[in-house]
Amino acid sequence: MTPPDEPPGRLRSRPARFAARTGLNGLVGLSGLSGPQYFLLAGSFLIPLGSFAVLPFMSVLLHEQLGMGLGAVGVVLAIASFVQFAGGVVGAVVAERIGLQRTMLLALLVRTAGFAGFVPGLGHPAAAVTALFLVSCGAALYLPANKAYLVHGVADEERPLLLSASGSALNAGIALGPLAAAPFVLSASAGLFTAVAVLFAAITVGHALLPVEAPDHHPDREGVEAQHPPRQRQKPFAGLPVLPFAVTVLSVYVFMFFQHYLAVYAVPRTSTEFYGLVLALYAVLLVVAQPLLSDRIARMPYTRALRLGFTALAAGMGTLTLGHPAALLAGALFICLGEIVLFLKNDLEALARSPRAPAVVFGHQRLAAGLGAFASGIAGGAGYGLAERSGYPGLFWAAVAVQCALLPPILIHALRRLRPGSVTGH
Repeated sequence: MTPPDEPPGRLRSRPARFAARTGLNGLVGLSGLSGPQYFLLAGSFLIPLGSFAVLPFMSVLLHEQLGMGLGAVGVVLAIASFVQFAGGVVGAVVAERIGLQRTMLLALLVRTAGFAGFVPGLGHPAAAVTALFLVSCGAALYLPANKAYLVHGVADEERPLLLSASGSALNAGIALGPLAAAPFVLSASAGLFTAVAVLFAAITVGHALLPVEAPDHHPDREGVEAQHPPRQRQKPFAGLPVLPFAVTVLSVYVFMFFQHYLAVYAVPRTSTEFYGLVLALYAVLLVVAQPLLSDRIARMPYTRALRLGFTALAAGMGTLTLGHPAALLAGALFICLGEIVLFLKNDLEALARSPRAPAVVFGHQRLAAGLGAFASGIAGGAGYGLAERSGYPGLFWAAVAVQCALLPPILIHALRRLRPGSVTGH
């Protein structure tokens, strides 16, 4: 929508038209953020930087340093991951009751205690597992409240940029965390865990200084609020937008095959250095492209976004079947495009379709992601093992590509038959 003080349509200046076409309007919009929003975006980088300095190496810590069997390690990591995702529903309920800023503060206190608990956990498996679950519980509490606070009180058209910028910062932290920690994780574990705990303590202090959010009013939803007063909408799954929830489950389900099994497929065919290069280029594309494309993704009809996103995933998975280094890189970049489109669009569509507070919506989306990741973990191990035993591991990626192509229309058709109203909309 053109602001009143700008000439409409074709009368806009050439730089303005260029910015709108290229997505630079979004980047320019970052210059007008509030202090708390800048702080949260910085936190969106620092929190995963600290977390992923530790969490990717948990299997090594639990198995090699603490002597836990691989079966037990797998169970611990699977449960911790599920708690971190599915616990978002609990985090959303807590945020509704005590507020967004207080929930983030509580979550960071729990996570700081968890990272500090890894220090005594270096000699005691039970302490290490307890620390891991504290970290997972803290993440479950934090993420829905964090996203909701970031978009609290902003216009709908500003949400895509804020969410995509937060996602870019998060992915940058995820990419750099393991690289920064790799030299220290085995040789100086206690120092690494102490440094991460101190980082989280500092971030916690910063969150304590954030203002408590004001009541959020939605004039366009006053009719809904009148029919469903807040105290009557406390059931966790009331107002669940079925289609974005189901599509998020499916999106994460197919994406996590790539996340979990690319390393075991790519490294024997290339090298650890080339695999690291692929991950670095993937992260750079994700960090740079997501804010640039956020406005276009927001304006794109949902059905078109689904076609584009799942087509990119299918193309990427299919390209991986070739096993050549260039094919691995090209496939990863296709999959990155699918992730950018689907993950952002599903969150925006869930916000648009739900009458609930943003924290509850993001909690639902975290639960959907947890269900998808859990199903992918169950199916992926057996599926990749079967393909590897057959002598043609590329068949695994072919099977995933087929799922990317066939499952979305099957899901939408099933929802249309079971819940006709859930599939309506643009």
